[in-house]
Amino acid sequence: MNRPSAPNDSVEVAIVPLSAVSLLRQTAAWAVHAYTASGMVVGFLALIATTRGQARQAFFWMLVAVLIDATDGTLARAVDVKRVLPWFDGAKLDDIIDYFTFVIVPVAFLYYFGLLPANGTLLFVALPLMASAYGFCQAAAKTPDFFFTGFPSYWNIVAFYLYAAQTPSWLNATVIGVLSILVFVPIRYVYPTRTVRFRALTNMLGGLWVVTLLLLLWQFPAPSGWLVIGSLYYPLYYTALSFYLHATEPSGSAS
Repeated sequence: MNRPSAPNDSVEVAIVPLSAVSLLRQTAAWAVHAYTASGMVVGFLALIATTRGQARQAFFWMLVAVLIDATDGTLARAVDVKRVLPWFDGAKLDDIIDYFTFVIVPVAFLYYFGLLPANGTLLFVALPLMASAYGFCQAAAKTPDFFFTGFPSYWNIVAFYLYAAQTPSWLNATVIGVLSILVFVPIRYVYPTRTVRFRALTNMLGGLWVVTLLLLLWQFPAPSGWLVIGSLYYPLYYTALSFYLHATEPSGSAS
C-alpha cells in the first residue's frame, strides 16, 4: 500500500498513481479474457483438422483447448477479473467457448470419422448437442461447492476413446445415449481444479494423464491398445471420485 514517508523513514517509497494501478489491473484482466477467448480459435483449428480427416491434429488442438480451460480460471481469480471488470461476464464467455470446444467440435469429429451408426446418425449427433445445451444453461450447472451438476459434457474425451479404441458404432451409440441421459441426472461431478477434497491427487493424476494422451497422439493413427486401456485410469478415477463425493458429502460441504 502506498503511504507518505514518515520523518524517520530511511527508505523512500515510490508513489504510483492510482490511475496507473487501475490501468495495469484492467490490462491484466483483459489479457486473461483474451486467453480464455483463444480457446475458440484453438477449437476452430480442431474443427478444421476434423474436416480434413486429420485425427491427430484434431485431438491435439482439443487437448490444447482443455489446458486453456483448466488454467484460465486460476488466472482470472489471481487477477480478480470480476472486481476489475464487473461489467464483463467472463463466465458466459467461458461457457460459450466450452460448448464449442467440448461439444460441437468432438461431435463433429464423431460424425466426420464415421463413428456413429449409419442409421440414425442425426439422432446421435442431436443427443449430445441438445443435452449439453440444456446442461450448460442450468442455473446449478456449477454448484457453490465446486462441482458440475450432471455429466459435464466431456465429449472430447468420449470422442478420443471411441476413436482410439476403434469400438463398433453400436457401442458408440450406446455410450452417447447413456451419457446424454446422465446430463439430466443431478449427480455432482468433480470440478478438477476447484473441488477441494483430493484436489492435489486429482491434479497430479490429471497431469500424468495428459502426458499419456500426448504419447498416444504421437502413436496415432495406430496407438498401443494397452496404453489406451492403461490411460483409462484417470476417467475411471474421476468417475469413481465423483460418485463417492456425491454420495458422502451433502451439497455445500466442500466449499
